Amino acid sequence: MKRIISSLLLLVLSACTTLDRSTPSVRREIKDVNYEARKEDASPRKRLMVLPFLDASEARPVQLKEKARNAFIADLNRIGEVIALDSKELNVDLSKMTQGGQYKLPEVAKLAQALGVNAVLEGKILDIRIKRKSDNVGVVRHLSTAFEVVAQVRVVTGRAGREVFNTVKTVTVEEQGVRVAERVETDKFLANNPEMIEVIVKDAFLDFTPQVLASLDKVTWEGRIAAINGDRIYLNVGRVSGLQVGDLLKVTEDGDDVYDPESGGHIGRVPGRLKGTLEVISYFGNDGAIAVIHSGSGFKENDRIELY
Repeated sequence: MKRIISSLLLLVLSACTTLDRSTPSVRREIKDVNYEARKEDASPRKRLMVLPFLDASEARPVQLKEKARNAFIADLNRIGEVIALDSKELNVDLSKMTQGGQYKLPEVAKLAQALGVNAVLEGKILDIRIKRKSDNVGVVRHLSTAFEVVAQVRVVTGRAGREVFNTVKTVTVEEQGVRVAERVETDKFLANNPEMIEVIVKDAFLDFTPQVLASLDKVTWEGRIAAINGDRIYLNVGRVSGLQVGDLLKVTEDGDDVYDPESGGHIGRVPGRLKGTLEVISYFGNDGAIAVIHSGSGFKENDRIELY
């Protein structure tokens, strides 16, 4: 997809920087929900919550980061290896959970964990630069343009708030064109071509997709018991997450957090006590499953579940 966007971008740039031509704008949107069963050697799909993107500059339009985030979520869900979620489900004011221009990800992760989220992602636009060179002599001027976007993505685990990915990426797109009888130094490209900049920023974040998916290999899949009614146990993960009828799940209670006695830093969470196992018998709702007790007892709401 990144290659396609880059190719389309170069075509649009060429049209904008040559003689006065206009090209039609075509927008196409597709939304898929992946119900495909997981492979035998794979874990269910992990839930990744994507927080509202940040921008180092308050001068840039808000829709720039919003549209980049929406495209990023759609791309992650299109591949089908994870379930990318909107952070609206948290029902908290995330603007109050920032420090130094970044989210307090460990704190956000604790809140997200209650929703069965396995990891939390932060994206940030650090800089957008446009460099242009041309021959300043003559009516027809040869123009070279380089568009540069600097973006950062961080991912932490939902259970312990441990950072598993933190990368700053610089994406550059270069274009050669010709401009007729126009002073290059007076161009205000950012202001006059907002849609063009949106495409470039989206392309920069989409380049993170394979790296983010690879980083989630370090994250353990888990779900939660949502409710108990008689002999039926309702889980907050189901068909969309990749659970299959007949799956055996082990149930554990949450372990205690362990902190360094000297620095006070969070070391991690110890494994909780194993309570028993459940067997998935059917599905309910958008992405829930119904299970029955296979072994053990003492199950409670919010107990942690993993594949056996």
